[in-house]
Amino acid sequence: MARTVLSEAAKKRVKAGRLLLAGKGCAEVADAVGVARQTVYTWKRLLDEGGIDALRAVAERGRPAQLDAQQLASVRAALLQSPIEHGFGTELWTLKRVGALIERLHGVRFGQTNVWRILGSLGFSPQKPEKRAIERNEDAVRSWKRSTWPALNKKPSEKVD
Repeated sequence: MARTVLSEAAKKRVKAGRLLLAGKGCAEVADAVGVARQTVYTWKRLLDEGGIDALRAVAERGRPAQLDAQQLASVRAALLQSPIEHGFGTELWTLKRVGALIERLHGVRFGQTNVWRILGSLGFSPQKPEKRAIERNEDAVRSWKRSTWPALNKKPSEKVD
C-alpha cells in the first residue's frame, strides 16, 4: 500500500484527531497543536462523522501558488545579480523592480504585498542603502570632527557680574 505524504496542516489535524480519540478535551488539544479551540470543535465534528480519514481528506484552503519551486529559484538567482544586469538604472532592488522582473521572467504579475511575501520566503530582508557619498573621504571627515567641530561646538562662557 502506497503511503501518501501529508501536508503540515493535515498532520496537525490527524494529531488533533488522535488526541481527541484518546479522550483529551478540545481546549487541551487546541493548546497541544497550536490552533484555536473553535478549529478543534470543527475537526471533532469531522472526526465524529468520518473518522481520522475525514481529517486527512480536508481540502487545503487558499489559492494554489502561481510560481513553482523552480521558478522561485530562478527569481532568487536573478535577484542575486545586479539590477543593472536586468536593465534597471541603479544598483537598487525595489518592490516595483522585483515585480517587473518576475513578470518578465515568468509572465505572472504580483502586487507589491505579494512581491514582499515572495522576497521574505526567498530569505531576503528589507535593507536601506547607506546615505553616504561614494567619494566621501573618511580621513578628512575624522580630521574635521577632531579639530573644527569642537571649536564650533563650544558652549558660551558664563558671564561674571
